[in-house]
Amino acid sequence: MGPLTGIKVIELAGIGPGPFCGMMLADMGAEVIRVDRTGGRSSRGRDVLTRGRKSIAVDLKSDSGKEVILKLCESSHALFEGFRPGVTERLGLGPEDCMARNPKLVYGRMTGWGQEGPMSQAAGHDINYISLAGALHAIGPKDGKPVPPLNLVGDFGGGGMVLAFGLVCAILEAQNSNKGQVVDTAMVDGTAILMAMFFSMAAGGVMTHDRGSNMLDGGAHFYDTYETSDGKFISIGSIEPQFYALLLEKTGLDPDEFSAQMDQSRWPGYKDKITRVFKSKTRDEWCEIMEGSDVCFAPVLSLEEVADHPHNQARNAFIELDNVLQPAPAPRFSRTEVGLSHGPRIAGEDTAAVLADAGYAESEIESLVASGAVSSVPG
Repeated sequence: MGPLTGIKVIELAGIGPGPFCGMMLADMGAEVIRVDRTGGRSSRGRDVLTRGRKSIAVDLKSDSGKEVILKLCESSHALFEGFRPGVTERLGLGPEDCMARNPKLVYGRMTGWGQEGPMSQAAGHDINYISLAGALHAIGPKDGKPVPPLNLVGDFGGGGMVLAFGLVCAILEAQNSNKGQVVDTAMVDGTAILMAMFFSMAAGGVMTHDRGSNMLDGGAHFYDTYETSDGKFISIGSIEPQFYALLLEKTGLDPDEFSAQMDQSRWPGYKDKITRVFKSKTRDEWCEIMEGSDVCFAPVLSLEEVADHPHNQARNAFIELDNVLQPAPAPRFSRTEVGLSHGPRIAGEDTAAVLADAGYAESEIESLVASGAVSSVPG
């Protein structure tokens, strides 16, 4: 099922953005073979990021294990890895090695800083990459320090999702050129491109570099979160004039007093007053008043609450697989419907099946297992 049915991808197992890329591709129907390590602890996990793909456990440092990966490359559309620059080359599994077996192979690389540059060999995490790209500076309260937006921006938005997009682009191009290529995905680059609109706003003079002082960073009274009387929170995004007018109507605020919507000098005073208004009712009471209207309103829900909301239920936005609540695949397609066949596999659960599909005889598989080049774990 899914629009990527028929596409075969090898994932050299990593953490964070790599698995997210693999999840995105597998969710869309690609056959993703996750190459896990041999010898590690293995159990039926709850790692949502590894759902939907096969697992083969391989010792990448052994000659026989390396040969397994190169043989899989011969019948695959893409391979991606998330090691520091130069690691796969030292393993004998770099782009030249793999593409020598399959000139049409797309080789995806996922790093924080990119394949070259003065910081390319340094360790880092999401918080560092979004710092260098200008995103973290813009997030947080006016009189406080920058606040990390979980690891959504660098790891998953600027990293894994951009890599998935790049792989699909290169696979499509290879169908015309019959030539593969390397897709160099850096989280700092991906974060930077996510900031494109804010560069435009800064250039146009509608956004300052002062954190917490602008329309979309919590500076505006009409685009922020507010605490309710029961200690919960609601979100407001009443930017357009007609939506702003409805916000004033439903909160009972004086439209004459609040008429200077875009006068930033008035925002602090406006925010103080609207804060008191929202604190006067519970979150559920505000939902009764505003939810479903053009105020641009939503309750701020926890991970424990999201699956119970009527809108999420109507769209089946969250599913339960292997007793784990998780987001459903997205986006949705009118014809090539997507769906999940299974959750995370045990490392090495599909080793024998994947090798058989690649043309290995049963005796050869047994020999590889005996040598430790691969491991096979019953499901």
